[in-house]
Amino acid sequence: MSGILSVIEQDKRQQPSATSALGTRGETLAASFLVSSGYRIVVSNFKVPVGRNSKGAQVTGEIDIVALDADVLCFVEVKTRRSDDLVPVIAAVDRRKQRQITRTARVYRRVFGLTDVPHRFDVVTVVWAKHAEPAVELIKGFWNEGDFRKHRWRSETWNEFA
Repeated sequence: MSGILSVIEQDKRQQPSATSALGTRGETLAASFLVSSGYRIVVSNFKVPVGRNSKGAQVTGEIDIVALDADVLCFVEVKTRRSDDLVPVIAAVDRRKQRQITRTARVYRRVFGLTDVPHRFDVVTVVWAKHAEPAVELIKGFWNEGDFRKHRWRSETWNEFA
């Protein structure tokens, strides 16, 4: 019986879901859009371990596209949806997602010795309704790494609350 289940599980893993297929198509379209906008693609789907969660499990971060816009290193998140009728596509790039991408970008910059290179976080949204042309939008500098820096208290500030 377990042999049958493992064959069924393998078949499920080999066939991408409609959602992941749409996401892959959206990332391909976004990369083409970025190139036509003057970006140079460095790498896509960069994955790296970024630490451990509260339960001690390894956490892997992923950046959809790393590209250069002139001399600025851009970490690009791509979000693709069939519709934005209920919720704007950009809403999917929430604070949690931004934090995960920021952590991954720090690792990327450290690994490749790019800590002093100017960088920013961009988002490409793709709305790809059935039987319609996709609508692509680029939002440059959607968030900033400073939003996620740990706050350091100066002793004078801390003493004011004591």
